[in-house]
Parts: sequence; C-alpha cells; structure tokens
Amino acid sequence: MELHRFIQKYMEAILAEWDAFARSVAPADISHLALRDHARQILQAIAVDIETFQSSQAQIEKSQGLALNPNVDSTAASIHGVLRKENNFSLTQLSAEYRSLRATVLRLWLPQVQTMSPATVHSMIRFNEAIDQALSESIAAYTDSADQTRELFLAILGHDLRAPLATMTTSGELLARPQLQIAKIPEIGARIRRSARLMSSMVEDLLGYTRTKLGVGIPTTFEAVDLQATCQSAIDDAGALHPATKFELATTDSLAGWFDSVRVTQLFTNLLKNAAQYGEKGRPVEMNVAGNSDAVIVKVRNHGSTIPEESLRSIFQPLIQLSTEGDDVRPMASLGLGLYVARETALAHGGSISVESDETDGTTFTVCLPKR
Repeated sequence: MELHRFIQKYMEAILAEWDAFARSVAPADISHLALRDHARQILQAIAVDIETFQSSQAQIEKSQGLALNPNVDSTAASIHGVLRKENNFSLTQLSAEYRSLRATVLRLWLPQVQTMSPATVHSMIRFNEAIDQALSESIAAYTDSADQTRELFLAILGHDLRAPLATMTTSGELLARPQLQIAKIPEIGARIRRSARLMSSMVEDLLGYTRTKLGVGIPTTFEAVDLQATCQSAIDDAGALHPATKFELATTDSLAGWFDSVRVTQLFTNLLKNAAQYGEKGRPVEMNVAGNSDAVIVKVRNHGSTIPEESLRSIFQPLIQLSTEGDDVRPMASLGLGLYVARETALAHGGSISVESDETDGTTFTVCLPKR
C-alpha cells in the first residue's frame, strides 16, 4: 500500500500511539483534547505532501530549509508548536513527539510492504522530508513563542518594579529634607517597608519560577509545623502590601502537620495578595482554614468580577495577569507568577490547588495540603 494512502487509512491507529506517547511525557493535568492537539492535521498534511509532485530543485530547497510555506504561521505544525509551549512541554518533549511519530508510521507500514522497490524508497524519503519539515515548523513556532514570553516577562518586570522603586526614591528624598516634620517619619517609613516587601515578594516569585523552569522544582524542607501561625504571618504580609483591604481569618480543628513553613507562607500570601488585587474594593478577603485527620484545607475568597471560564483554565500558568476594573488604580503586586508559584508549592507538598468563580459566591481558591 502506498504510504500516503496508508496514513489516511490507518489514521486512528497512528493517533492512538501518538496519544500514548504524548501522555507519557505530558504534564499531568493536560486534557485529552490538548494532548492530541493538531496531530490529525499534521498527519494529513504529511500525506498530502508525500502525494504531491516535487521537483529535484524543490527537494534540494526543502533539505536546506528554503522551501518555506508562505502561510507557515498557520500550518498545523506551527500551531502545534505554540500550543505545546503554552501547555508547558519542553522543546525536547516536542521533538520526541515527532521522533515517535516517525517510528510509529514506519513500524506499522513496513510490514505491509512486499518489496523494497524504488517507489517505496522514494515514499520513505518523502515521508522523512515531510516529518522534518513539520518538526522545523513546530520548533520555530515554539521558539518564537518562548522569545515573546521572555520579552513580555522583562517588560512586566520593569513595569511592576518601577512603582515601588519610585515610592522608595520619593520617600528617600523626603527624609533628606531638613524641614521634614518628625511626625511624618513613621508614615514615610511605612511606605518604604511596604515597597520593600512588594519588591521582595516579586523576587521570591521570580526565584520560584526560575527554579521550576530549570527543572529543579520548588525546594522544600519539611518540619513539624502548626499552620495557625503560618496563616497569621501570611495575613500580616498581605495586609502590609494592601493596607486598605480587610483580611479575615477563621481556623478550625488541628492545623499541625509536616510542611515547609516558608513555602506555605509564600503560597498563602500569594493567594491573599491576588484576592486583594482583584477583589471588590471595600469588601474583605476571607481565609478559612480547616484541618482533618489527613490534610489541611485552605479556602481564600474575595468578591468582585467573575473570572471568565477561559481565564480559569490558564490562571495557574506563568505571566498571567487578569485585568482589573477600568478605574482601579491599586498597584499590581505580582509579576503574574504568584499563582504559578502557589500551584508548584502545593504540588511539592503532594497537594492540590483549584479555583471556582461565580457571581453569587465570588472567587474561591482552594488548597489541599496533606499532613503527611
């Protein structure tokens, strides 16, 4: 059977093997739809390419990377590369998918080849060319997306650090004035401390993000901890950054267990900061913490605009910042990394984090941390 016809006829069998391999390297929380992504369209494009006449000159240009599709940004392979980047696949994992796809098609097709004729060899060459072309398009799109993400991150970093730096600069200039009233010093000192806390929080989120991207993961040191004190520390930290927001803490039952108190404090603080940033002004942020025999369940709730469904699906991804109301001038308190670091910290504890949002109950983040 000709190779391009074989691909069309046995598409489902090939896709099943694609799914199995992709699942073995994919992030644990990826859906079946996202897992398969544009695999069918990639295979269809490969089958069409094999069947299409190709001159010797065109073959040489393709081998040198010169035969670019004028609509390369919209090919199935290019879109696949971008979506794999968005779903936290590494470039190595993306390349491995194509290696597996190449091996799968040839392994299933070759037993049906009766003789290794020149036409068969030609089909194999054309198939490998098409796979390489699709791979190069995916890698190029993935790399472009990564470059855009890096540039966006640097822009966010510069923008969000500007406000606390400006506050500290202004406060320093005020303190240097000989005529400064003594009574004003505590107020200026509070502004400096608040700005320093904000910058420190950004640095901690940045370090956590960098560690996960380097493959190190969030470092954790477990010890016997009562999360009652940890919750209060998080409330204090969030309150220092958002003094106009009221934070309410309620705890029930035992909160003692084995945790990394520093990381858990950062996790809770990030959730509280996020709730204060996006909650309705004048309404409190509620933190309810309950312990049972196996775990501690933490719920952080605010009231405000409902988070759209599409945003809920990506809210724990890095560099995600939801928009606030048009006249909201409250300072941004993160780089768009806080919820990502919160999720990674929960996972490092063997726990989980989820979010729900509706007009009646507001937005609630729920964290489950096993007591180990």
